[in-house]
Amino acid sequence: MIFTTYWFVTAVTIFLLIYAVIRPPVLRKYLLLVFCVIFHGHFAGSAGVIPIVIVGFIVYVCGLSQKRWALHFGIALSVASLVWYKYTYFFLAQVLGLASESIALSAADWAKSKLPGTPPLAISFFAFEFVHYLFDVSRGRRPMRSLLDFWCFTLFFPSLVAGPIKRFEQFIPALDAGLKDTRPSDVAHGLRRIGIGLVKKILIADNLTAMIDDRASMFASLSILDRWIFVAMVALRILMDFSGYSDIAIGLARMLGVKIPENFNWPYLATDIREFWQRWHISLSTWIRDYVYIPIGGNRRGIMRTVFNGVFAFALCGLWHGPTWNFVFWGLLHGFGLAFSSYYQFMFGPLGHGLKVALTKLPIFSWAITMLFVGVGWLYFFYPFREATRMVRLLWGN
Repeated sequence: MIFTTYWFVTAVTIFLLIYAVIRPPVLRKYLLLVFCVIFHGHFAGSAGVIPIVIVGFIVYVCGLSQKRWALHFGIALSVASLVWYKYTYFFLAQVLGLASESIALSAADWAKSKLPGTPPLAISFFAFEFVHYLFDVSRGRRPMRSLLDFWCFTLFFPSLVAGPIKRFEQFIPALDAGLKDTRPSDVAHGLRRIGIGLVKKILIADNLTAMIDDRASMFASLSILDRWIFVAMVALRILMDFSGYSDIAIGLARMLGVKIPENFNWPYLATDIREFWQRWHISLSTWIRDYVYIPIGGNRRGIMRTVFNGVFAFALCGLWHGPTWNFVFWGLLHGFGLAFSSYYQFMFGPLGHGLKVALTKLPIFSWAITMLFVGVGWLYFFYPFREATRMVRLLWGN
């Protein structure tokens, strides 16, 4: 975890002390950018920094031009860079493997020789924020003319590694307001939020990870009750890990006086899949909605096309988390689950209407069904497809 390394704790402490002493907002902004560059360079290295700098500068120029062809080129370049660094090996090894295993192995070896050992740090977040920026400019938003503002938005270190995914229209005014007037209450609030995030991540998520790893190897020998407790542990671990990171990022930004979006809102209180995604990883789910689901048609072309659009968008959401089939399946599962929860009344007619009335009157059952779906789905998020499928089968008996 980057935020708990000795280097980061020392560096951010020095940065915050200097930030508190410097008062002119423009000097604070330059200081922030310098630290962001140092942060990114330290953890990403030159192989991770150079591609982001090149793509980012092209995106900035494309946005500044406001020409449609340039905006489309910048979007395509951002997506292509994400696919190249994160998914090339996956597509070559898996997709070509369906046609010819020997060709797939040769292509995979070629990809290994051309690609770095790991993708550039936070390439997924960079790509999503670049796409959002150029897409919104293409829809009439004013581009960022200040190169300083653009790089502060791009390299903002609190949200760089694990989000939340920012929107430039909200971020730049929030940044300017924070640089101008950082109050003691902001610092206190930020420290509390960081503390909450550290408790979630280190005390809860990391300890749960150790317990889960210990039990996973003997899952088949556990009792049915203990297997379901295992599922609950996995669900809690994922929430504490993801939301803990978000809490730390939001807290660090708040210590600078900057308010960035909330990312989690008690998702395990949701009573249907739609509500779950309104509460879970909010910046990601709204990004998928605004920049994938709606542009490909949303719910404007009939029920069948709406279902396809939702499933396709969630398949991409799953793939965004990592280049493996279990993430794709998890995304498809939630896509179909969302479609079913939205249209089961239409699908089953009077029976569906009666079920809706019953679940409305007894929300505890609706909640239980939702948590059952989400919890079982986390096994596919957490484990390879075959292993997850074996675990799901064992949940109902031997």
